[in-house]
Amino acid sequence: MTTRLKKHRKKRGHVSAGHGRIGKHRKHPGGRGNAGGMHHHRILFDKYHPGYFGKVGMRYFHKLRNKFFCPTVNIDRLWSLVPQEVKDNASKDNAPLIDVTQFGYFKVLGKGLLPADKPVVVKAKLISKNAEKKIKEAGGAVVLTA
Repeated sequence: MTTRLKKHRKKRGHVSAGHGRIGKHRKHPGGRGNAGGMHHHRILFDKYHPGYFGKVGMRYFHKLRNKFFCPTVNIDRLWSLVPQEVKDNASKDNAPLIDVTQFGYFKVLGKGLLPADKPVVVKAKLISKNAEKKIKEAGGAVVLTA
């Protein structure tokens, strides 16, 4: 914004420029930044940021993330992994094998539905109970790998 449009131009000639004679406009009267969250600004922190201070949970020393690497896929996405020609050939007696680890997934979860007339054999490291139940209801099977 240009100087001529700033409020400061209107304040010229008025001694305290709108900041009052008694309280005075001092640099950082409450401290800089988040200072005083445990002390003089406690009410604000408790009101607007509950849970800001403190810890939660347990510590895990030297957590190696690759132990916990487990990308998941839901059963409603299983058919989207298969090429179109395999989808067309699928039937009750010709169930395609979907190895989800080839697509970068380790675990199969049970969200969504599978088409009842097209059974499928799913190969995965891990599978939820719900997913296994739905796959078997559709006439398919589950193969677990190491």
